[in-house]
Amino acid sequence: MRKALLSLSVLVVALLTSNVWADPYAETVDLFKKAGESGTFFTNSYGYAVFPTIGKAAFVVGGAHGKGQVYDHGKYVGDTALTKVSVGLQAGGEAYSQIIFFQDQRAFNEFTSGNFEFGADVSAVVITAAASGEAGTTGANVGASGGKKDATTGGAYHKGLAVFKIVKGGAMVEASVAGQKFSYTPRAGSQQKH
Repeated sequence: MRKALLSLSVLVVALLTSNVWADPYAETVDLFKKAGESGTFFTNSYGYAVFPTIGKAAFVVGGAHGKGQVYDHGKYVGDTALTKVSVGLQAGGEAYSQIIFFQDQRAFNEFTSGNFEFGADVSAVVITAAASGEAGTTGANVGASGGKKDATTGGAYHKGLAVFKIVKGGAMVEASVAGQKFSYTPRAGSQQKH
């Protein structure tokens, strides 16, 4: 009996100290805070939307989907979902985390107004274990790092938004024409500032 209680206690302690109940949003925010320049955006942005995992796959026609949370000055205020359908020369698949920083209340309100879509002129800074980049119509953004947690990146706001990605795995070659679309649902009890 004593051994059974001891075993049960050890199991409970192990579960409580393990990542079984880890918050993927907090973990993802922590990764971006430690990932070079993206970390500085937490102190100078109005808010942000974070997506722990976005799955993307394609063979000529591609798609991506992910669920996220939206924060206003660090306070969780709502949920968002990302969808993307694209057509073009593309093949492969990948999973990545993404964060979108809102420079000011106008950008935050535009994102949380209902349905929001990135135009072709917005690109992301990609944070990976090797040099990489993603091009947009206004130029290319690049990032390079020795690892996810010690990345050095470059980024700036474009039309009130700054986007960073951490690639989790996979390989994707893409030259698509579609933008990311977002839906937004306010958290019950949160008040929206417009």
